[in-house]
Amino acid sequence: MPEKKNIVVVGSINMDLVANAAHIPAAGETILGNDFLTHPGGKGANQAVVGTVPGTSGVALITVAASGENSIVVVPGANSQVTPAYLDQHAELIRNAGLVLAQLEIPIETVVRLGELCAAASVPLILDPAPAQKLPKDLYKNVAWLTPNETEAGFYLGHALSDKGPEAAAHELLEKGAQGVILKLGANGSYFAMKSGNEAGIQPFHVEAVDSTGAGDAFNGAFAAALMMGKSRLESAMFASAASAVSVTRAGAQASMATLEEVEQLMDGR
Repeated sequence: MPEKKNIVVVGSINMDLVANAAHIPAAGETILGNDFLTHPGGKGANQAVVGTVPGTSGVALITVAASGENSIVVVPGANSQVTPAYLDQHAELIRNAGLVLAQLEIPIETVVRLGELCAAASVPLILDPAPAQKLPKDLYKNVAWLTPNETEAGFYLGHALSDKGPEAAAHELLEKGAQGVILKLGANGSYFAMKSGNEAGIQPFHVEAVDSTGAGDAFNGAFAAALMMGKSRLESAMFASAASAVSVTRAGAQASMATLEEVEQLMDGR
């Protein structure tokens, strides 16, 4: 039996401040909200429990529309202390991992260093490229799976994903250097493609959306977990899609994450 290895998450932890309103305000617009909630969040912590460092926590300011859509402003706080030097202090943990998950709520130079460590140890790196920002070319080639949503994909492509469709968009992103791409398409499911030529569209699980905050993180965490459970890439993407669907049916980020039982029940009911 192969040795069991851990999934390592290198990322952020925030306190989400969530205002519910009828719609997301336009620039310069003031509207009345109908509810205010706080939830533990952060793209790193949404995918795993993490350690602590001195300093104030990061904060994410989130507006949720009645449709379940959201807009987010993230203030890094202590997340900015996750430096390349900090990463090097924990390099052995990374080298011994089965998979590593990362996002862009920590300094970009740290993510670049993480890619180097993962590549040197042949550890697959799953990168959620959010919040969207310019990525160094050398980082792409060290990424096993790049997992943008529609808005983020548009940023990295330089045009709307709808201009050419998910298949062409995935191929464009593969040309940047990543070994695999998963486009998270919200209510339209997801699309994955690999340099090896393996690709497929994943149909969505139809649920009543309450809050999409953390849905992408639920997808990434579940995708990594499924791969480590020995599922195929296609099975893992379907598993992740189900986990993401469960998460949008309730409010909050970490509070909305699905259990294994919930994911399996949703998949069985398809």
